[in-house]
Amino acid sequence: VQLQASGGGLVQAGGSLRLSCAASGRTSSNNGMGWFRKALGREREFVATIDWRGSSTSYADSVKGRFTISRDNRKNTLYLQMNTLKPEDTAVYYCAQARSSAGASQPTMYTYWGRGTQVTVSS
Repeated sequence: VQLQASGGGLVQAGGSLRLSCAASGRTSSNNGMGWFRKALGREREFVATIDWRGSSTSYADSVKGRFTISRDNRKNTLYLQMNTLKPEDTAVYYCAQARSSAGASQPTMYTYWGRGTQVTVSS
């Protein structure tokens, strides 16, 4: 399975971006998916996760109410709509496919990882 994240860029604080993650290869729509991010000098952190059906989602407290995770299994694509962006959201964002059908917040629960896309929020 190959995952390719896209949609990152430079945006002013308060702005919006929509990230996409396209899956290819031996893909499965029966797995949970997630978004993580890593800022310079900081540990990788959980952002959001979604189950295989798209019916259950979970978010980090820092993004709750601002970010929305979704998926389109017909297109093998995962999304992250990011609104009201803050400078502290600046990071490389990674998508990942979980080992199970449920979503998860722990990185160890994920098998495949994309390369990441840079998001920079200016103040």
